[in-house]
Amino acid sequence: MTAPTPSEKALVPFVSVENMMRLVHQVGIERLLVELTDVIEEDFRRWPLFDKTPRVASHSRDGVIELMPTSDGEIYAFKYVNGHPKNMGQGLQTVTAFGLLAEVSTGYPVLLTEMTLLTALRTAATSAMVARKLAPSGSTTMAMIGNGAQAEFQALAMKSVLGVSRLRLFDIDRRASEKTKRNLDGFCFEIEICNSAQSAIEGAQIITTCTADKQFATILTDNMVGSGVHINAIGGDCPGKTELHPDILRRSKTFVEYPPQTWIEGEIQQMEKDYPVTEIWQVLSGQAEGRTSSTQITLFDSVGFAIEDFSALRYVKNRIRGTNLFQEIDLIADPDEPRDLFGMLERAKS
Repeated sequence: MTAPTPSEKALVPFVSVENMMRLVHQVGIERLLVELTDVIEEDFRRWPLFDKTPRVASHSRDGVIELMPTSDGEIYAFKYVNGHPKNMGQGLQTVTAFGLLAEVSTGYPVLLTEMTLLTALRTAATSAMVARKLAPSGSTTMAMIGNGAQAEFQALAMKSVLGVSRLRLFDIDRRASEKTKRNLDGFCFEIEICNSAQSAIEGAQIITTCTADKQFATILTDNMVGSGVHINAIGGDCPGKTELHPDILRRSKTFVEYPPQTWIEGEIQQMEKDYPVTEIWQVLSGQAEGRTSSTQITLFDSVGFAIEDFSALRYVKNRIRGTNLFQEIDLIADPDEPRDLFGMLERAKS
């Protein structure tokens, strides 16, 4: 009795952490961020085609585990991701993730990949995509409040897409800022480590907040934020977790990904339900205005949405074609005779 060999459809390309890192270095991280920014924007421009639902979240006292699904009618994607702020104290990542693409027509998966690195890349690319539309023209200086795992990716996306060259860093743990500065040596930034959030935002046209505490927090107060800046608020991403004082939102024109999710997880969860927001896809597709004056405060209340992961997965699938940057794994039981799954099992006895 001959053991069955996997069919072509049973073999699914798998991109490991090692191969994801090889892909980033082969392409070059700044070039990859530019390419990924453009792919995400392409998908946001066709926003109405996608299935959209807030992420499916399982909350606990320790953190959250989430599934983020979407489909454009031809390709289905989902990401598994967690958020556990206390992990850092145990030497573990706050966020880990993996993702999958599948054919809608058959339901068969066509890509499985790590997404811890890829999520950091897509989050940074999304920030840059939005800042390209909303930040003051000619922005060169970014304040980065919270210098954890996302900081370097954010900085490099803003550099490669917008031309940001000066960074002002602040973290309550100075070692995090020193880590960020050290990692960005060689990328042609002028970097200053600051002693407070207020000091960090002085002279910045773009302010990025990315802190990890799972609680309502006031990282920026109203009196700290001057006119004409763009705020990239990416740290608030679950119920009960915010970073900005509500008065900042009252002075800002606020842009969001998917309002039903952002009202649950974003900065706007603090606001009255008639608080006005603009969906960023409408700006990208020309259906709504972005920044309308040089003195306006624009706020991207980012919580991350499944379409960004869809775009990142689609990008990786296309980028690895014809390379050795993946393994084929026997993921799907696919017998020659679809009705004879048991027969396939029996033939494997030998």
